[in-house]
Amino acid sequence: MADKKLVEAITAMDVDFAQWYTDVVKKAELIDYTSVKGCMVLKPAGYAIWELIQKQLDAMFKETGVENVYLPMFIPESLLQKEKDHVEGFAPEVAWVTHGGLNPLQERMCVRPTSETLFCDFYKNEIQSYRDLPKVYNQWCSVVRWEKETRPFLRSREFLWQEGHTAHATAEDAEERTVQMLNVYADFCENVLAMPVIKGRKTDKEKFAGAEATYTIEALMHDGKALQSGTSHNFGDGFAKAFGIQYTDNNNKLQYVHQTSWGMTTRLIGAIIMVHGDDSGLVLPPRVAPTQVMIIPIRQQAEGVLDKAFELKDRLAAAGKEGLRVKVDDTDKSPGWKFSECEMRGIPVRVEIGPKDIEANKCVLVRRDTREKIECSLDEIETKVAELLDKMQAEMLENARKHREEHTYVAHNMEEFEKLFTEKSGFVKAMWCENQACEDEIKEKLSVTSRCMPWEQERITDTCVCCGKPATKMVYWGRAY
Repeated sequence: MADKKLVEAITAMDVDFAQWYTDVVKKAELIDYTSVKGCMVLKPAGYAIWELIQKQLDAMFKETGVENVYLPMFIPESLLQKEKDHVEGFAPEVAWVTHGGLNPLQERMCVRPTSETLFCDFYKNEIQSYRDLPKVYNQWCSVVRWEKETRPFLRSREFLWQEGHTAHATAEDAEERTVQMLNVYADFCENVLAMPVIKGRKTDKEKFAGAEATYTIEALMHDGKALQSGTSHNFGDGFAKAFGIQYTDNNNKLQYVHQTSWGMTTRLIGAIIMVHGDDSGLVLPPRVAPTQVMIIPIRQQAEGVLDKAFELKDRLAAAGKEGLRVKVDDTDKSPGWKFSECEMRGIPVRVEIGPKDIEANKCVLVRRDTREKIECSLDEIETKVAELLDKMQAEMLENARKHREEHTYVAHNMEEFEKLFTEKSGFVKAMWCENQACEDEIKEKLSVTSRCMPWEQERITDTCVCCGKPATKMVYWGRAY
């Protein structure tokens, strides 16, 4: 009975997806609510996933020449006001500091919602000559946005992220970096998180406040909703002109720099849950699982069982180039309870070993995603477990891609478009005339937004799905988190 209870506590995803998500987040002990409205505690199991995301993403950044820095968390109001579109875009979400101790501040300061203005202020002194370029900086930090409604990982008033901010001599260099970083994000999502993404450009209505162009990667969750999973912005020289960031070129002429910014946040953990999770809890892709292998001793009080379990742990922890992340569950809970808990926490592979297995020089490996059980000789355990983790990683990506393909539809006209969004959930590909009035009408009528204009364009029809006038772009549309 106790073994069943753990899983019964999770609402089935087909019954209520939002409740399923909250149940998984709580039961897998990723997050907890706090007395600070709209802010969450990232518990060890949740933070460990973020640490693995951070470690692997940071290494990928550095391969492209990125350097890490850290800037203040406070921005004076006068600085925020310098770029008109930018401040208007963020005004509703800004948290203000008005007092220092008991004294009112001469100028109020905001807690950073994003750091473009601080980087611009910094760059105007840092950059003098073409020899100072490019500047390719990133910071890992938290930001604050006063959201009205919050959901664990997806929206909270304070969240963790990285924000890259770069400065370049030419428009071409800035565009190249903007696209390069979006490709890094897409590779990371697919290869590490096993999450397929669509790469494309945001419409002007959906782009970042103050950007010339915003590129995005969009992922499809299990319930058919879209999740923006990373963005990269080309600012052109708009911020440089507002802040006076100039350099002397090699002909001794003054030029404005061209800038970019790009970011990914802890909402990626929400994406992992909603792309891979099932009714028993989390399913973590091996590359981002804090514990990749859990060894569960059966009849652990029997002589030699625990010793063997810890011996296997040491062998697996030393396996391969970097070793595997392995634990032994030697608590006094029943094996059935341990299995359920292992599943709930999404641990990719569990190893079951008892007295009879030891006698026969074997153990049982169980895959979290398919629940397949595999007998394995103890002599081959390092090779077999490593192969299994690689296989799981590849198959989880393949299954998520298959799910996305099965939930991507095509609409030739408004009637088909409305019918699809009434009856189905997923992405809908349809043509658009690039007029914002059509975008607004679609949003108002169906609560659907343009997700992106994909780099790989198709010509579905010659006319806009909304107004019937000549169409110029194929767009992925969807309902989003």
